[in-house]
Amino acid sequence: MSISNNLNSILNQIPSHVMLVAVSKTHPVSAIQEAYKFGQKHFGENKVQELIEKQTALSKDIYWHLIGHLQSNKVKYIAPFVFLIHSVDSLKLLQEINKEGLKNKRVINCLLQVYIAKEETKYGLDSHELDAIINELDNLPFVKIYGLMGMASNTENAEQVRMEFRGLKVLFDKLKLIKKENFQLEILSMGMSSDYLLAIEEGSNLIRVGSSIFGSRDYSN
Repeated sequence: MSISNNLNSILNQIPSHVMLVAVSKTHPVSAIQEAYKFGQKHFGENKVQELIEKQTALSKDIYWHLIGHLQSNKVKYIAPFVFLIHSVDSLKLLQEINKEGLKNKRVINCLLQVYIAKEETKYGLDSHELDAIINELDNLPFVKIYGLMGMASNTENAEQVRMEFRGLKVLFDKLKLIKKENFQLEILSMGMSSDYLLAIEEGSNLIRVGSSIFGSRDYSN
């Protein structure tokens, strides 16, 4: 199937309030252009260098999401244009994003990545780290926390994945009660190609889908 057909199929499966971020990492500019012509405007990239190259080459009305692990020394390269950083997993990183926001005279939108998986390989914040960030936000006026992001365990056990998503939704609802000018939770980002329908059932309103749109990735480069 073509990229446009794949997009159409996914959009027909998900509610209108759910944002679809097309994960275009490792895929060529031509593939993004095909999705863009179909009307897709939100794209996600894992690596800063690849994101910059594609942002430079493509239409300026695309909304770019940085969804992979972000090193503090790379923030400056995407700070002028990034729409949403999904993967804030430390106070140190958020402080660097705030510093670059100040330099670029723009508030940078972020999601806090919460550790929900039963795997050591996943990044994310625990409850103490979350509290520390929330307590520090008054000193970080150039970031805005718009929501939470979580990645479930890579397992065939759908019930385990469901419970991990459900736990993040409970935390999201609890933290929504906190009222700060730069902490306004609206986005709950859960779900990828393998589990996005389950994630939506558990409350996700932003899904990150790559292979179901673009096909399998080429990691040879």
